[in-house]
Amino acid sequence: MSTSSPATTQQLEWLALALTPGLGATRSRHLVDHFGNVDRVFHASLTELEAVGLQPVSAQAIFNGESLAKAEEEVARATAVGAEIITLSDDAYPSPLRQIYDPPVCLYVIGNKGIIGSAGIAVIGTRHPTPYGIGMASRLSCDLAARGIIIISGMARGVDSAAHRGAIEAKGKTVAVFGTGVDVIYPRENQKLSEQILALGGALISEFPLGTFAAPQNFPIRNRIISGLSIGVLVIEAGEYSGTRITARCALEQGREVFAVPGNVTNKNSWGPNTLIKQGAKLTATWEDVWEEIPPDLRLQLAPEAGFATKGGSTASLFEQESLAPQERKIFQLLRADEAVHIDEIVERLADAMSSSEIFASLFELEMSGRVKQLPGKNYVKTF
Repeated sequence: MSTSSPATTQQLEWLALALTPGLGATRSRHLVDHFGNVDRVFHASLTELEAVGLQPVSAQAIFNGESLAKAEEEVARATAVGAEIITLSDDAYPSPLRQIYDPPVCLYVIGNKGIIGSAGIAVIGTRHPTPYGIGMASRLSCDLAARGIIIISGMARGVDSAAHRGAIEAKGKTVAVFGTGVDVIYPRENQKLSEQILALGGALISEFPLGTFAAPQNFPIRNRIISGLSIGVLVIEAGEYSGTRITARCALEQGREVFAVPGNVTNKNSWGPNTLIKQGAKLTATWEDVWEEIPPDLRLQLAPEAGFATKGGSTASLFEQESLAPQERKIFQLLRADEAVHIDEIVERLADAMSSSEIFASLFELEMSGRVKQLPGKNYVKTF
């Protein structure tokens, strides 16, 4: 269903099912299977509709044309905001998503719909990451996107936003799966991020009708789409009761690869990835750990940018591999990725080896190379 061409009857009917109260994606598909095709659903009598177990409100909405009227109005609204609506009957519907147990009946898309079914890695994690989590999400996404892999995430605060920004840094493509209507940017501060995603040929998608607000129950529901669109899911920092667990479970049920970045065992955000690793997820330190699990035929289709590297000239890693000046190395070894160290502590601990001016100069060089980040209050952390 394109904004540049009128919707077909079949597309309108699928959309009408999606908008029918009390129905939902799974019941909609079962209803179509029962009657043989979607058109017969809308030509069925009220008695026939009720006989298959539909709630009265659902049967009435289909029978009296209320659902079709809503669908026509929704198409007009979608056109107004520049969105396309892809239904299960469309060739453009992403093949990986069609294969999951409960694919959405419709997808609302703003941006490049052609990339939605392409080889993608979902990058997910907590909304409250440590600097280490933000750094790893950004750098791994950057390195993967630079090699032609679509980065898929949920546009939430924290790891999700860092993943999208990493892909943008590589000038790569990324898909944001909303838990709101595709016309409702949430959180609001990600308005600019959404514009950057679109400007680089990415896409914003949702299964929820236009105007749907950020209801808490919507986000776990959309997680199956994040994993369903991907060939693998990469988990970076997630607590024991994080929504990230839902996405990881969906990935396992859908037969997707699961990757996890290990974390400090004393940090509660490390519970999710560390537990997944114990259960068989692949420990991930660099983009190569993901790349080598991608099927060879898929790797050949991807188009890496020759010579691309993340800021600082290195790929993401849990382990510092580049050479540093001796003084910089001493400071770098002292710092941690998951806990800030105050400048006074750095000076005190290195007092026998370096002067304060040498420490300040070395910290400046580490910051400029992207290896160290200064936090408020003269606190410092490793970025990877």
